This record gives sequence, structure tokens and C-alpha cells, in this order.
Amino acid sequence: MRIFDPHIHMTSRTTDDYEAMAAAGVRALVEPAFWLGQPRTSVASFVDYFDSLLGWEPHRASQFGIQHHCTIALNPKEANDPRLTGVLDLLPRYLLKDGVVAVGEIGYDSITPEEDEAFRRQLQYADAYDLPVLVHTPHRDKATGTRRTLDVIRESGIDPAFVLVDHLNEVTVPLVADSGCWMGFSIYPGTKMSEDRMVRILREYGTARMLVNSAADWGRSDPLSTRRTADAMRTAGFDAEAVDTVFWRNPLEFYGQSERLRPEAAPFTASAASDFAGNSIRRGEALSS
Repeated sequence: MRIFDPHIHMTSRTTDDYEAMAAAGVRALVEPAFWLGQPRTSVASFVDYFDSLLGWEPHRASQFGIQHHCTIALNPKEANDPRLTGVLDLLPRYLLKDGVVAVGEIGYDSITPEEDEAFRRQLQYADAYDLPVLVHTPHRDKATGTRRTLDVIRESGIDPAFVLVDHLNEVTVPLVADSGCWMGFSIYPGTKMSEDRMVRILREYGTARMLVNSAADWGRSDPLSTRRTADAMRTAGFDAEAVDTVFWRNPLEFYGQSERLRPEAAPFTASAASDFAGNSIRRGEALSS
């Protein structure tokens, strides 16, 4: 089985997670820029963060034969901090980078005027740089936020085929299904979707324009939830082609619109444990006998 996780925050995961993901069939992933939990206080902190998404994380992933891509943006939550509005001026520097396959995560957290302005401006960037867009729907008042999201997308004039509306559930997927946008679902214990709920949605709506991700971050989350959902699909009677469509071909088609994907990585070998900026995933030295 081959898996492309289209939304996973590996910055908050361990190297052991990369190893387990590779063993489960994950060959490629996209890591969206997001809120790290601790509030950032300056634009400079985003420079270091964006650089890590384009440097250290691809290096870590490559040690296990996983191709790492990222999306770049000022996330909705931090769009409300006036100290960070300068990040919007920084984005063109990064949207030209080869490893950046979309603008994201953008959208809404608390549905504020500041979030609205950042959302609109970053949609303009996506259009200018011919990049897809990864949109975060709010965790609170999700239906209202999703409707507002779709209104802004329509008003922007961007091709909905370039837009992935993420963190959907049973309430919001009907709102997006006929919009022309792609539909994203995060399998995340307790607070978002479960494997069984996702299978029921796929039975009702089919596999077209559907992307399923783990969204694994610093919360209680599971970087193997993509594989668990794929297994649940097979148990529920979906054939191998349907599973491959959801977990490989759909993310490849959506992010492939950036023309920057590198989906196939070389398998891990011992010689691949190289350095990045003088650092390695291996710490210390083996004891001699």
C-alpha cells in the first residue's frame, strides 16, 4: 500500500514517527505551516520556522524514504496578532521555493476581520503564483466558518479546483461537495473524524476530490491514522483501487497542480543517514565492543 499524507505537522513529531510511517506505507507527505501552540512574537520567528520546513524536515523525512513537501502561509490564529502582519509581506520570498506546493493553512479560526483580510490577501498570492490553496475551517462554529470560507473563495475568483477545504465533517461536507473545491478530512482522535466515520462519508459521497489526512501535531494525534483509515476502507469492502485513489492519486492530483511534487523517494539505506547543516538524526556514537 502507498500513502501520501496530505496534511501532517511533522515539526511536532519524533523521528520514530517517520520510521513508523515509512513502515506503514507512507511515501510522501505535505506539512502545512501552522500555529505551534506557543505564540510567536515576531516576523523573524516565522523566517526560522519556514526555513525549517524547507530544510531540516525534508532531511529528516528523506532518511526514511519519505518525500516531504510543505505549504507556506500566515495561519488564521496568528493573523489576529498585529506583531505578525509583516509575515504577509514575507510570503513571496517563500512561495517561489521548489518544496512549497501550496499556500496554507489559511482561512478562519475565530472568523475575525483580521483573519478575513489575511485570507483574502493570501488567496491573491496563490492566484499570482499559480499555487493550490489549503484552507483551514474553524474548530468552533464550523458551519458558519465553512459558509464564509466558500463565499470568500467565490469572491476571490480563484479556480475552486485549486482549493482544498480541510477539517470537514458530516455537517460541513454537504456545503463543500457541490462547490468544485477539494474536500479534506482529518482523522484525529476525539476532536475531529474517526476512521469509521470517514468510511461512512466515503460510502455516501464517493472518492472523487476526497483527501484524508492525519493532521498529526502536538496534540493527542496519530501519524498512522491514514493507514488505519485505509485498512478500515478495505474492511468495509472498498477495493484496492478506491483506497489508492484516496490515499495516493487524489493528493498527487491536487498538489500536483503546483508542478513541484516529488512523490517518489529513494528507499532508506544506512548510507542515507547523512548530515544537514552539520546535524544528523543520529545522536551520539555507538558503543564499541
